[in-house]
Amino acid sequence: MTQTDEAQVVLRLDQITKRFGALTANDAVSFTLHAGEVIALLGENGAGKTTLMNILFGHYTPDAGTVEVFGAALPPGNPRAALEAGVGMVHQHFTLADNMTVLENIVLGTAPLWQMGFGRAAARARIQTLVQEYGLHVDPDARVGGLTVGERQRVEILKALYRDARILILDEPTAVLTPQEADDLFATMRRAVARGLSVIFISHKLHEVTAISSRVVVLRHGKLVAEAKTADVDAALLAQMMVGAEVPAPKVRQATPGTVRVDLAGVSTADRGSAPGLKNVNLSLYGGQIVGLAGVSGNGQAALADLLSGLVSPTRGQFKVGDRSGGPWSPREALAAGVGRIPEDRHSTGTIADFTLTENVILETYAMRPHSRRGWMNWGAAQEWTEQIIDLYDVRCPGPDTRIRLLSGGNMQKLILGRVLEEEPKVILANQPVRGLDIGAVTYVHNQLLAAREAGAAVLLISEDLDEIMSLSDVIHVISKGRLSPGFARGALGTAELGIWMAGHGFEEGAADAA
Repeated sequence: MTQTDEAQVVLRLDQITKRFGALTANDAVSFTLHAGEVIALLGENGAGKTTLMNILFGHYTPDAGTVEVFGAALPPGNPRAALEAGVGMVHQHFTLADNMTVLENIVLGTAPLWQMGFGRAAARARIQTLVQEYGLHVDPDARVGGLTVGERQRVEILKALYRDARILILDEPTAVLTPQEADDLFATMRRAVARGLSVIFISHKLHEVTAISSRVVVLRHGKLVAEAKTADVDAALLAQMMVGAEVPAPKVRQATPGTVRVDLAGVSTADRGSAPGLKNVNLSLYGGQIVGLAGVSGNGQAALADLLSGLVSPTRGQFKVGDRSGGPWSPREALAAGVGRIPEDRHSTGTIADFTLTENVILETYAMRPHSRRGWMNWGAAQEWTEQIIDLYDVRCPGPDTRIRLLSGGNMQKLILGRVLEEEPKVILANQPVRGLDIGAVTYVHNQLLAAREAGAAVLLISEDLDEIMSLSDVIHVISKGRLSPGFARGALGTAELGIWMAGHGFEEGAADAA
């Protein structure tokens, strides 16, 4: 390295090692980051990326190794020191206070919020400037508890930018953005990088990695196994570097639709706070078909998912699932009708963190045979069932008695997938089924959904990832403000055209008031 290059180094990780009991999460990891550089940090779920970034940000103390920021040693295990050194981190799982406003969450820790005249007007003006510059539109006075997932992500990014971060760690920052919004964010990142901002970019969307990064660093099983200039690699090679083997894309055969499994005719549901309900929606789900639902987070996806799950009932219109049309509708009724649910958030609504794998597997079926006999739990049968799922779905864990919070995101999702699919549901609600998963886990989940389709299930795939929607779906709808677009056959519209629909263009004027 030349003297000039050495002067440009803003971050140096040297021989970072971190162990959790017998598990070595990071094994002597070393790399540097230069001013005005975007590094993509890649690896499978459980490869050690998050652990490494938590060490950099001061949440964890390494067992060995050092961190230098702008040539100065960073005190280990001190998040405030990291912030003061100019390190900002946008976590994959949000760290926001629901009972506070957007402005208060952003300013929290930088000023005494409850002191008269702490500078609220100046803070609001600065936030509005950042909102405009970065295209991260959110109301500074809105309560965070009422925000959508997408809006919460924007608040996290704004928090880091507000603190004048010179090194920014971004963990899946575009997960809930439209393609146009992602492009705008990347354009802004490029302008910021040109002024000296340095970025560590974590994403499982390999096309984003090749679009925005200048260099890639790959972790596998806690070790740094590859480092390369982005210009010298493509998406296929990156996937191979991450997994250690070639990752073939799923083969999608022509669908043969069967009988109608779900039918919505003019269905509307109630709004929930700022989250819109369904607005006069017509939708049919057929056995042997995957219907993709695209849209920016917070535009009615939750309302449709809640309806199919039995959490809400229509306020207007006709709703039929299998032979059920009318009468009581609840989660129990949905399960009885053959609806299997892969929830949007595997942490908060898909699992209970301190429950074992066995307890999580039977969360929805504990009262059914063979897990229950005459009102008594049959734990032997439940554990045997869990062991079967672990084996069939390659859930990497110590065993069925493991607390599920100790699993990586990919393994947690495999368990949920097995829990749902092994019950052979007639309807599968797949809500963001691969969010935050690595390329290997994504391919696995997609193949399982395609197999369920081949077996005759009707699959509703809800995703903000257009690549996922376009590659798997036989029919694509776009949802915006509770309104549903017409159905588009596979390949009928490109990414840009679907993005326009996602932005709310193309819907009939006044359709939102039809309810």
